Amino acid sequence: MLFERVKSLDHILEAAQKKGLKRQLGAFDLTMLGIGAVIGTGIFVLTSVAADKAGPAMMYSFVIAGFVCALTALVYSEIAAIVPVAGSAYTYSYAVFGELMAWMVGWALILEYAVAAAAVAVGWSGYINGFLHEIGYGLPLFLTAGPFDRVLVPGTGNDSGAGLATAAGGFNLLAFLVSLFVTSLLIMGTGKSARFTAVLVIVKIVALAAFIILALPAVNSANFEPMFPNGWGTPLSGVGVLGAAASIFFAYVGFDAVSTAAEETKNPNRNVPIGLIGSLTICTLIYLVVAYAAVGAVGSQPGGELSLSKEPLAFVLREVGYPAVGNWVASAAIIALPSVVLMMIYGQTRVLFTMSRDGLMPAAFSHIHPRFHTPHIVTQATGLAVALFAALFPVATLADISNSGTLFAFFMVALGVMVLRRRDPERHRPFKTPMLWMVGPLAMAGCALLFISLGWGTIQMFLAWATIGLIVYFSYARRHSHLANHPASD
Repeated sequence: MLFERVKSLDHILEAAQKKGLKRQLGAFDLTMLGIGAVIGTGIFVLTSVAADKAGPAMMYSFVIAGFVCALTALVYSEIAAIVPVAGSAYTYSYAVFGELMAWMVGWALILEYAVAAAAVAVGWSGYINGFLHEIGYGLPLFLTAGPFDRVLVPGTGNDSGAGLATAAGGFNLLAFLVSLFVTSLLIMGTGKSARFTAVLVIVKIVALAAFIILALPAVNSANFEPMFPNGWGTPLSGVGVLGAAASIFFAYVGFDAVSTAAEETKNPNRNVPIGLIGSLTICTLIYLVVAYAAVGAVGSQPGGELSLSKEPLAFVLREVGYPAVGNWVASAAIIALPSVVLMMIYGQTRVLFTMSRDGLMPAAFSHIHPRFHTPHIVTQATGLAVALFAALFPVATLADISNSGTLFAFFMVALGVMVLRRRDPERHRPFKTPMLWMVGPLAMAGCALLFISLGWGTIQMFLAWATIGLIVYFSYARRHSHLANHPASD
């Protein structure tokens, strides 16, 4: 039978106690980690993608994506407080749906975390390569983008993008190197990583605050017309407000990485919900104000200058008369974006660590470093994989693929919390999702809508990845599972 292997919640908690990670993170650490994971490539880079798909109506796209994430955060908070262990949606699915669905969720989380880390690394490399080019130390074009990406050939057009010629890249060296750098930080210890991230979070917030202060006075209502140049969009089209919302969703990805830190958190029943909801609330408010200022200051019609910019926030500031500050914002992105790569790799290693502890991944993935007390082998493997993805693929492709895995995992978590509320109503819930029977279905519907709005090409890639996951499960993971000969049920 496919669905007979279900872990009880008590069994999961007991296993974590036997082979657990050091608890060293507080509510402030988690909130900073959450903000560090969320604010990054999405707002610094993908704003131009949203402008190209939806025009000024991308404001609605931010609201839609943020609303879906807010609903999901409320659901996540309940299950994370009940099961404060590593593993995120994978662990929750194991307790509710059983091993097969847990495996599929864990397999999808590879898209959410590892592929997202690679996407952020590529976005960061675009900023740093542009900066090096400006100061006369640019790398050869072959080393600034992967073979599936395109690079701009210098001297082939003007700043508006008209008549520009591009060529295929070769190997994105800086994206590769930054991935290896943050991997080494994670190996040295979670506490060190949290402090490093907190510093970079401050840099990002200061940069966005400077943008808001300078761009808001330049807002002109005429720049919001026409508001809906591509309409609301239709499912599978990948354009319009819904298409932009599906892409912008990447700007919010990462808040659930807070839940993967539950096993390393002091007083997780209190601090995990604070970290989840606090970080998402702060980020959503920042995004809405930034988007409003960007659209109102320079306009954002599809095919316009903002939609063509690879550094949209810096572009806006230069256009409204603050070129020096615009360059500083670009520099802040260069300094701060590695924190997002760090949190994505962090989340991935904790999911794989837990899957290894269950026997579904190689046992070496759950080995703990004797000095640093971190899962060093799985961190090394994940970091190398992320570095290779970043070196080869473009940011837009990576972001959309990552979103597909994230939305699937979020959908399953929302469904799982409702099932658990019915199945085990007496269990102590330090945090209960308010109005669950309205919040849960809305979260599921929102995730489904954004998933089909990614476009048919991305959905096909997700289905191919899921098929590979099923093959791996039945050929390896199912036979090596710790529940294969020692089942644990509710």
